[in-house]
Amino acid sequence: MRRPALPDPCPEWLASLDDTALHRALLERVEAAWQLCRGYHPELPRPKVWFDLRGKCAGQAHYGRGGLRFNPVLYGENRRAFLRDVVPHEMAHWLVRHLSDGHEARPHGREWRTVMERLFGLDAKVTHTFDTGRASPTPHRYHCGCQVHYFTTRRHSLARKGRRYRCLTCAETLVYQPFVEHGKITTSA
Repeated sequence: MRRPALPDPCPEWLASLDDTALHRALLERVEAAWQLCRGYHPELPRPKVWFDLRGKCAGQAHYGRGGLRFNPVLYGENRRAFLRDVVPHEMAHWLVRHLSDGHEARPHGREWRTVMERLFGLDAKVTHTFDTGRASPTPHRYHCGCQVHYFTTRRHSLARKGRRYRCLTCAETLVYQPFVEHGKITTSA
């Protein structure tokens, strides 16, 4: 069994934090992960940190901006797992990218898995299992012959501009269905 390199955060303590303290806890966790990585790669630059990621993605190593992005909604709802798993996951990407041949490494390839398992002492999981309902609202309803589909605003916009989507089950083209509220049609366009 692996032993995590960073201490497991206390769930009761995390539950008691307000937004400001929660933000600070994530910054401290990023700092601890960065210090751990610097023990292996001393020239590793300190990443900037943003809480501006939206949608279903929990975190992202953004090399162009020079740092790590995190989803504040998913963090607020999954505090312990976020600090325990997501921060090391993104810091592993950051470290691998800054190795001499890191730009050639696959995002979740051998180098990344090695960092996750040997440096952070964690299973190298590629995806999270968080409920993304509040983080990625899908307010636009479409239908086919077998079910209802919900689109994000971005996908809805593409469909309104002519892009066609098909159901993976019945292969019918998806058709926009405005929401009906109290006998009147209300569009979410």
